[in-house]
Amino acid sequence: MRALFKKRQNIFIKLIHDQASLTLAGLDALKAYMEDQNGAAAKELIAKEKEADEVRRILIYELNKTFITPLDREDIFALSRTIDDVLDYAYSTLNEMEILKVRPTPFMQRIASLLRDAAFELLQAVDRLEDHPGVANEHAQRAKALENRIEDVYRESLADLFKGAEDTKHIVKMLKSREVYRHLSNAADRGDEAANVIADIVVKMM
Repeated sequence: MRALFKKRQNIFIKLIHDQASLTLAGLDALKAYMEDQNGAAAKELIAKEKEADEVRRILIYELNKTFITPLDREDIFALSRTIDDVLDYAYSTLNEMEILKVRPTPFMQRIASLLRDAAFELLQAVDRLEDHPGVANEHAQRAKALENRIEDVYRESLADLFKGAEDTKHIVKMLKSREVYRHLSNAADRGDEAANVIADIVVKMM
C-alpha cells in the first residue's frame, strides 16, 4: 500500500519529466530544421509537440483529481505550463517559417542551438528536483544563463535585420524574419520562466 501511495505522489514528477524530454526532442528537431529546413525534422517537431500536449492534458487531469501532491499544486501547474510553452513557440517558429517561406539565417541557427541547450538544462533540473534540489537549481541557473545569451543574439539579429532596408522587397523579408525571431525569443522567455519556477520550488524544498 505504501509503495502504491508513493507512486501516486510521484506521477507529477514523471509527467513533467516526460514533457521536458519531449521538449528537448522537439528542440533537437528545430535545430536540425534550421540547418537545411529538412522535412523529416519538421515532422518530428510537430509530432513531439502533439505528444507533449497529450502529456500535459494527462497531468492536468491527474492534478484535478489528486488531493495531495508532492509539490505545491500551483508550482506543478506553472512548471508544466512554461515547459509546454517552450515547445509551443518552437512549433510556432516552424509554422511561421513554412507559411512565410523564411529561410534560416545564421542568427536563427544560433538561437535554435542555444534553445536546445536550455531545454537540456531544464530536463536535467526536473530529473534532479526530488532527490538533489540543489543540483536542480544549478541546472535551472544554467538555463537562465542560456536565455541571456539568446537575448543577446536576438538583439544582434534585429540590428542586422533592420540594417539597409532600401526597397519594398527587403522590407517584406525583414518583417517576415522579424516574426520568426519573435517566436524564438518567446521560447527563450518561457524557458527562463520554467527555470524560475524550478528555483522557487527548490527554495520551498530546502
